[in-house]
Amino acid sequence: MRAAGGAEEKMLSIFFSRIGWPAALPNNEKDLFVKKVMEAKRKALGKFALAGSLPLRPGLEQFIDEVLEAEVPLVVISAYYKEGEELGRLLVEKLGAERAQKIRIVDEDVVVNSFYGQLVLGEGVSSGADEQLAAAASRAVAAEKQRLAEEVASMLKLSVEVDTSYVQISKKAIAALRAGSEIAERGVDRCILMASGHSGAQAAQKIGMPCVVVRSSVTTRGEFPGAKAALDGYGPGAVTLPRLLKLLQ
Repeated sequence: MRAAGGAEEKMLSIFFSRIGWPAALPNNEKDLFVKKVMEAKRKALGKFALAGSLPLRPGLEQFIDEVLEAEVPLVVISAYYKEGEELGRLLVEKLGAERAQKIRIVDEDVVVNSFYGQLVLGEGVSSGADEQLAAAASRAVAAEKQRLAEEVASMLKLSVEVDTSYVQISKKAIAALRAGSEIAERGVDRCILMASGHSGAQAAQKIGMPCVVVRSSVTTRGEFPGAKAALDGYGPGAVTLPRLLKLLQ
């Protein structure tokens, strides 16, 4: 786990590299295989949670009460992937009606209809000059990376392709985080993302949003250099509201 830094896909790759990959799996399909395993895991977790079999983490309800009593906006980001929206709603339902009334959920519809979503994702408002320049710069950097990779590959007589899947995930995560800050009516630098792993932490770092990783049993030994802190749960010695507010100072 430490070798993978808490990144689940990397952990899977290391795991299969040590115990052996499926015999019929071509070398050039290993990344796709890992992604399929991760997708199957997400779906299984979603079914498990929707069946009511997934309990809330110890101390979470007390932490949420602490936040709501202080009238700090609380937003649940559920737009990372398909099953996330149902899981987000289930989480809020488990917290009870009184708490649910004070919690906002950022699903895909909220992201698309947010100002940032309309501006960048092309829903109703054309991108501004800054966004167009940023997009053009990103394309230029990606093209240069591909050119250099192909140049080196030709010297080594290899065929390579730069993986752009993270770019798509990052774009979706960033849009969700920006929509969340809009809903909370706070600047991104005045919000704190409670993430469970690398994808959220990296997206938050990219837009300047402070992030705290709440580690799970899978990521307990992981390292998250982009996060302000990596803690093991909720309550004294872990995640508390005063501790989070101190990170904003």
